[in-house]
Amino acid sequence: MVRRSLQPLRPCRQGHFIHCENLQVPSWQYPGGYAESVTVPGNALARIPDGLSFVEAAPMSCAGVTTFDALRKTGAAPGDPVAVLGLGGLGHLGVQFARAMGFETTAIARGTAKRDDALALGAHHYVDSTNGDVAESLRALGGVSVVLATAANSAAMAETIGGLLPQGELVVIGVTPDPLPISPLQLITPGLSVRGHPSGTARDVEETLRFALSSGVRARVEERPLADAADAYATTEAGRARYRMVLTT
Repeated sequence: MVRRSLQPLRPCRQGHFIHCENLQVPSWQYPGGYAESVTVPGNALARIPDGLSFVEAAPMSCAGVTTFDALRKTGAAPGDPVAVLGLGGLGHLGVQFARAMGFETTAIARGTAKRDDALALGAHHYVDSTNGDVAESLRALGGVSVVLATAANSAAMAETIGGLLPQGELVVIGVTPDPLPISPLQLITPGLSVRGHPSGTARDVEETLRFALSSGVRARVEERPLADAADAYATTEAGRARYRMVLTT
């Protein structure tokens, strides 16, 4: 008889369900993501509070909980300066949550096309990453305690490091296989930290939904019928979604 080590099961046994060895995510671990009905584990369900529609709640169970949970687990306190890198499906929610949590919020994106959106979503400041050095622009604003990196661009993430205040954090949620071009020297002297954040649990989703309801944070969505799922997915993959696609039946 082979005794299997319990070490890989430790995160799940400790209640860190997002780190379970055997995740149960529809359309990832098994089919069933795009359907009129689907069977899922009961402990993976999140209750939608009265006051949120299905369309409003849907993006909060992925992009919403990822940005909300990442921000609230930083060391930043209300009033601290926080930057959100990227203004897409994740970033447009990150800006709203950062503002609603009381942070002095800076949005960073390429070009000027999203400046008006960023300010309308709650950003106090906007940095055009194509117009000069991003770190220098952040330092001109006084520096930031946290950068929430939603853009899936390792080089863009690294460009923000010099704008972090001592003991600052780069929190990575934008997925890319490319390595981060950051040297240990950049981290050691100011005591910076870099960490990844992998979304959240069913409980985190419920807490995200309640916060969104009370704060007024909402995803900007484009609704498509379930029959157009493939086209909606292609639109998202091509970066043409503004800002989240929601399938309805």
